[in-house]
Amino acid sequence: MEREYCLKVPPEAAGERLDRFLVCQSLLVSRSQAQGLIEKGKVLVNSVPRRSSYRVQSGDLIVMQAPPPFQEIVPVPEDIPLDIIYEDEDLMVINKSQGMVVHPAAGHKQGTLVNALLNYSVHLSSVGGHLRPGIVHRLDKDTSGLLLVSKTDFTHQELARQLKAREITRRYLALVHGVVREQQGVIDAPLGRDPRERKKIAVLAKGTAGAREARTHYRVRERYAGYTLLEVSLETGRTHQIRVHLSYAGYPVAGDRVYNCRGNPLNLPGQALHAFQITFRHPCTREVLTFEAPLPKVFADTLSKLRC
Repeated sequence: MEREYCLKVPPEAAGERLDRFLVCQSLLVSRSQAQGLIEKGKVLVNSVPRRSSYRVQSGDLIVMQAPPPFQEIVPVPEDIPLDIIYEDEDLMVINKSQGMVVHPAAGHKQGTLVNALLNYSVHLSSVGGHLRPGIVHRLDKDTSGLLLVSKTDFTHQELARQLKAREITRRYLALVHGVVREQQGVIDAPLGRDPRERKKIAVLAKGTAGAREARTHYRVRERYAGYTLLEVSLETGRTHQIRVHLSYAGYPVAGDRVYNCRGNPLNLPGQALHAFQITFRHPCTREVLTFEAPLPKVFADTLSKLRC
């Protein structure tokens, strides 16, 4: 007996292929299985059949008819400590630790930020579906720093609007290989799925299918022997944008296991990338708020050693 699955595309997933989007959701399906359902007309986007190559848009409503044994991941509360920078009745600002996945997915069913949030609060927005309660945007597993969490659907929708309109400012600190000579600069290079390794993101030529505009601003904070500490801000918010852009510019993020070909001489547990500051307008009070999070100890200790 078939079951109907309803999925709403969050802002951060906009631009993904339809088949890939389905695979990345709570349904444990392979890409070939997803493509088979799409070809049979079992997947509708806003009540219209689409091809596997269709690029989903923020707010798209996807309905899929699928028989067992398609399984769902159902997030459960887990007693995991949270570093809460700010909280009121509408939202929270969380300092995510390095190594924590934001929401459950295939291969990461437990130990995520969502599991911790469900244990902490019953008041979380439902806009992102049962897999992403409260989650407005994401950080990579090994990127630490500030994340917005919404408690109400109104707050979620307004924060998502601000993200899409580029009204939220997010600043990062990145330790990169090499000594960056320019004091500041902009990396303007379209990003999309790597045609050779589909799990990776790559810089693509303008006009290439799947290429999306991406701009990263940076300025030098400190220079060391063989490394540079950069302050980075995003004009766009693409998957792995900072990591791919900096690697493309010749300055890969230290500790990055995916986009860094220079090894890990500093023995870092993951990429040295920290979302240290976020500025946004509170959806209810309309006050402009700015929050900062200190560097993780391993990051701060590494900088101290480089300064010696």
